[in-house]
Amino acid sequence: MPDYSHAGGEFSPSARRIVLICAFLAASTTAFALYRSESAPLPTDTAAADAPSDEFPAEQFDSIIQGAVADAVAAPSASQWTKVQVKSGESLSNIFDQLHLPPEDWMAMAKLDGDAARLRRLKTGDVLQLRIIGGRLEELNYAFDELRTLNVRRGNDGMEASTLTTALERRSTQTNGTIENSLFADGHKAGLNDRLILEFADLFGYDIDFAQDLQEGDRFSVVYEQLYKDGKKVRDGDILAAEFINQGKTHRAVRFVAADGSKAYFSPDGQSLRTAFIRTPVDFVRISSGFSLHRWHPILNVMRAHKGVDYAAATGTPVHATGDAKVEFVGKKGGYGNVVMLQHNGNIETVYGHLSRFQPGLHVGARVRQGQVIAYVGMTGLATAPHLHYEFRVNGIHQNPVTVALPRAFPLDKRTLAQFKATEAPLLAQLDAADAHQFAKAGP
Repeated sequence: MPDYSHAGGEFSPSARRIVLICAFLAASTTAFALYRSESAPLPTDTAAADAPSDEFPAEQFDSIIQGAVADAVAAPSASQWTKVQVKSGESLSNIFDQLHLPPEDWMAMAKLDGDAARLRRLKTGDVLQLRIIGGRLEELNYAFDELRTLNVRRGNDGMEASTLTTALERRSTQTNGTIENSLFADGHKAGLNDRLILEFADLFGYDIDFAQDLQEGDRFSVVYEQLYKDGKKVRDGDILAAEFINQGKTHRAVRFVAADGSKAYFSPDGQSLRTAFIRTPVDFVRISSGFSLHRWHPILNVMRAHKGVDYAAATGTPVHATGDAKVEFVGKKGGYGNVVMLQHNGNIETVYGHLSRFQPGLHVGARVRQGQVIAYVGMTGLATAPHLHYEFRVNGIHQNPVTVALPRAFPLDKRTLAQFKATEAPLLAQLDAADAHQFAKAGP
């Protein structure tokens, strides 16, 4: 049964129309009955009393009432709705002018507060749905995202706004694949989008260097969320569990959501997958020059130790801080060119050289988090091609970033581990099912 009232408790215009029609017809019928009782003699026989009236048959009265109700509660037809995508430089007033709507309508909307204030700051590409009847705006919908939609409609006292929230349905699905070309190519082949592939690589990036450890025949399985709205898929969600078999060694990760809503990934025995440092500061690149105490320098033409690792990458590739740290230096320094130096806990220092530019706002003393973009690849200083020069120093002594042991973050405590075990069981079962499916496809 439709709701004919708004939040204030008064009848909506449609409901009032029904009441007025019914009242008018009832009054007309009463007046007609009084007139008949005063001016016409009562019927003298049963047949005459049962005969239908030529002036106002009962079925005609019922038909009018039903027609009025149906007209009032019917959903707006598709033709009443107009879809508008905001173009560059357009505002609400421009859009209303193009639709030949009276200026007082957009002026009334511009005065609304709360979420409706976003109508004064429309962005290129935003989509508005407008219901127009008789040249006047009756209703407007403005979707902020897949969860929230602003609804503005004409009420008794002008325009009334409310934000409607829709809950997304979460479904889990799984996929798997075998490395034949690259993680990106084979991930796409398995149905994963770029974000999920990067998230997958990030999960195991503490143990596996995807720049050099990947081998043909390595296998992966992923269990992840898909988000649906009104039965239609909106987008892919987070990875719930994942497995990567690299060079015959199995690595597994399971997501755990803590009581405070924070999310992290752990191995099946509750060990954190996160280390104090990530292995590589750039994504999916090749090592162009490794750590060596005896290397022929391509520019200086002398034998000189190369106390870091060079990662070949295109100019502008984002460079990530490999661990939580404080910025020790940012600027130009000799052969490093543009360089960032970070000071970490435990007397560890990392260095990022030959940068094209720094992340805006980066300055000495600033705190950065692991994985945060701090700069971009370039070829400043003594460099023959775009690449990142990365160093890892412990107590001032250079270590090979590729092989240095990286400490783990803290594991789950006993109480939390019990909760984690309860949630991981069905996810591990899905991984096992994905493995079985993959072996079945491969055949004997």
